[in-house]
Amino acid sequence: MQAVGRGARAPRRRIASAVAAVLVLAGVLALGLGHGRAPRTAGSAGTAADGLPHTGVEVSPGRCGRGWDTPVPGLQVFDLHNTSDRAAEVILEDPGSHAVYGEVEDIGPGTTRSLTVRLGRGAYAFRCLPEDADAATGPTVRVDRGRSGPAAAPVTAHDLIPPALDYQKWVAGGLREAVRLAVRLREAIDRGDLAAARTAWLPAHLQYERLGAAYDAFGDADGRINGTDAGLPGGVRDASFTGFHRIEYGLWHGESARGLRAPAAGLVTALTALRDDWAQARMDPAQLGLRAHEILENTVQFELTGRTDYGSGSNLAAARANLDGTRAVLTRLRPLLADRYSGLSALERKMDRAETLLDGFRHGGRWTPLDRLSRSEREKTDAVLGDLVERLASVATLCDPRRTA
Repeated sequence: MQAVGRGARAPRRRIASAVAAVLVLAGVLALGLGHGRAPRTAGSAGTAADGLPHTGVEVSPGRCGRGWDTPVPGLQVFDLHNTSDRAAEVILEDPGSHAVYGEVEDIGPGTTRSLTVRLGRGAYAFRCLPEDADAATGPTVRVDRGRSGPAAAPVTAHDLIPPALDYQKWVAGGLREAVRLAVRLREAIDRGDLAAARTAWLPAHLQYERLGAAYDAFGDADGRINGTDAGLPGGVRDASFTGFHRIEYGLWHGESARGLRAPAAGLVTALTALRDDWAQARMDPAQLGLRAHEILENTVQFELTGRTDYGSGSNLAAARANLDGTRAVLTRLRPLLADRYSGLSALERKMDRAETLLDGFRHGGRWTPLDRLSRSEREKTDAVLGDLVERLASVATLCDPRRTA
């Protein structure tokens, strides 16, 4: 977990644009991808070079969904053409249950975006949601045969409030423990026992790493507590390099206890202030699913590349703590995901596998450094964590609150 602007982790938010652009409902073929050809006009239909049936559909407040006049079952493409003067989001849904089959966001005025879905027996309607305007629902279209791809009931912001509040309480307890462990680290440094300080550093750091889904609500405090020297003019000797990694660098590069007293005191002060302020903090419930994905996305990008190692060789330990943090989010989202995400059981099994794999690199209080892994161990670790990142993208998408009006 690293602060944007203080560490190297600025790409944290890039998944948001990908999720916003295209809905991927737990592996559903709702890709919103272009097909390398001229867009069809609304009302046109036929088979394109990709071999799939294409139907042009109009996107506008007054003519939402117009053009879909000859429904067919099976895998097909809708070319959504925005004829209005403002960008719009389009959802293909069951008009009765409002279960979502596919979504494309940010269709600009006069532009066409494609939505690929598999449709079977059932009723369907397009819902058009223009920016700064009321939603409009197109005519209901019925398909009389075939089997459709899975759909998911939309998650609302209201649905996410209870799990977000419960998660905030969990974070509060985690911050209290982080302060306690940081005080132990500071005390070891204050009495000049650097061996004890090196032993105390890792539990304190891992406790903070487990709180990864809350980083956005931590604000600038995250940078003071867990920032790196990336982008700092003085590098590791810059006065703005503070927190866990500043202390890690000193402990594993021969710095004296005297030189580490101020950074240790600063860490305790920053963590204590964050703990005390947390009661008034408010996480955005709409971000909870996205954060579950981002924790491990950053793990792969920074921990598994060693970019946050300042001497302790504890990247795999941090990755394991990040798995704990991801699990904490998923546990609270599970009631929402249980009947929406068909891949939930497989995701949980993959989480178990990843935890077992990383636990194998722990030897008492020590962890195997990244550069001590064999090639096969490194490849397996990258593959297991990378697979989890892909699966968690579906969680982020399914828990992205849908606009309904």
